[in-house]
Amino acid sequence: MLTSVAVGRRLTQRALVWQAVAIAVTAVAFLAKDGAWALAAVLGGAAIAIGGWLSSVIALGGGVNPSAGALARLLAGMALKWVVVVAVLLLGTGMAGLPPVPMLAGVVVALFAQLLAMARPPAGS
Repeated sequence: MLTSVAVGRRLTQRALVWQAVAIAVTAVAFLAKDGAWALAAVLGGAAIAIGGWLSSVIALGGGVNPSAGALARLLAGMALKWVVVVAVLLLGTGMAGLPPVPMLAGVVVALFAQLLAMARPPAGS
């Protein structure tokens, strides 16, 4: 079955909502430890969510192209996503001095939320 660009955009939106909820719950859990831990968890999860959104904008943009063009957009989107994630993690731990454990927990939670959101079939299919 072929998936249209509109379905891909809906999946991206759903994943962002799921990630936001999961990141918020994780931040509240880390708030019991310290405010810096909660901020680190939010920053790590937000890096994944924003990187995923940028990846979808690049991968799903450009309309209908030959397969080489579509593959190039997909690879460029994924590369940009991970550049954003690594940059945010390095800046968060290096320059801001945030603890790395909750930041990585935020990354893992956001990736798991994305996995769950994308695993369900899209509404209307």
